[in-house]
Amino acid sequence: MKHSLRKKWIAGITASVAMSFSLMVAADTNRAFVPMGTADAVGVIDLENRKVTSSIGGTLNTHGSALTPDGRYLVVGSLSAHDRQKPVSRPEGVSEDEHAAHHGGGKSTELEAGSTGLLYLVNTATKTIDRKLEVPGPVHHVLVTSNGRYAVSTHPASGSISVVDLDSGQLVKTVATGPAPNYLVQTDDGQSLLVSNTGNGTVSEVDTEHWFVERNLRVGGNPEHMVLAPGNQRLYVNDAASGQVLVLELAKGAVANRYEVGEAPHGVGLSADGQTLYATSQGGNQVVRIELASGARHTRPLAPAPYHLAVSPYDGQLLVTSRAENKLWVLDPESLDVVDEIALSGIGHQISLEAD
Repeated sequence: MKHSLRKKWIAGITASVAMSFSLMVAADTNRAFVPMGTADAVGVIDLENRKVTSSIGGTLNTHGSALTPDGRYLVVGSLSAHDRQKPVSRPEGVSEDEHAAHHGGGKSTELEAGSTGLLYLVNTATKTIDRKLEVPGPVHHVLVTSNGRYAVSTHPASGSISVVDLDSGQLVKTVATGPAPNYLVQTDDGQSLLVSNTGNGTVSEVDTEHWFVERNLRVGGNPEHMVLAPGNQRLYVNDAASGQVLVLELAKGAVANRYEVGEAPHGVGLSADGQTLYATSQGGNQVVRIELASGARHTRPLAPAPYHLAVSPYDGQLLVTSRAENKLWVLDPESLDVVDEIALSGIGHQISLEAD
């Protein structure tokens, strides 16, 4: 009898803890995670109340970020080289031999000092760093594949992207794409990644099963940030050289249209229905809205230096950071008016958003 009661008591406690954890995670939905560069932290913003609720420390100069599909983890990448002079600590549960093999066994590898970068795997419930994963060079932007298996990073210095298995922490592939790879997006079916190469005016299409470049699409200029339209027929690419957003027809592999944004364009995003394009112009101190059906263009001054842009899945509002000041603006998607301004601890970079 006592044993039976004890089992029921433990089961009750377990259920209560599980329910509490579930409620905690549910209460934490609709958040934005903003790497803040040299502030060495990631800001966590409650989108409903438009407030910074916490800050994740222990990072170094983070720029790129991406959430796993289940929202349990955030992957953030450091734009600084990682010092390998200190030995890398062996994770719990990994043998000395396995650890040595993973890190080259004392022999020269592509993860040598001065050419090594870091990814931080952050638990979004506890807001703590669970793991640090080494990659071949400083990281610009990050993507997590739609199956949640891989973190893919762009490495401008080496002209490549890296692929890390999030379960094992192993670097499984480095793929050369072109000079100064910048941004990356994934097709809806998960079979391809598209990578902008700022240094030679191309977009590389990468096969995600075998990890090789299937084709390089010439767009010209200096392609940077991108957003993929629903249905994957068109890719919108900002061109820092021309001050435009280019419309790349993926089936034809050709630029079909161009939209004026302004000097030094940077962030780009689409409304949930894919009918409205948004972009920022750092040099022109403005944000632009383009109705894709009609081509109608609307601009609104925004200063100083509007930078990264994301469209909130919570209410469709625009989240825009400043390249010159430690803040994030919240804009109305129709009027482009500033509805709120959120102070950050550093310059905000690649914004990751929880799905509603």
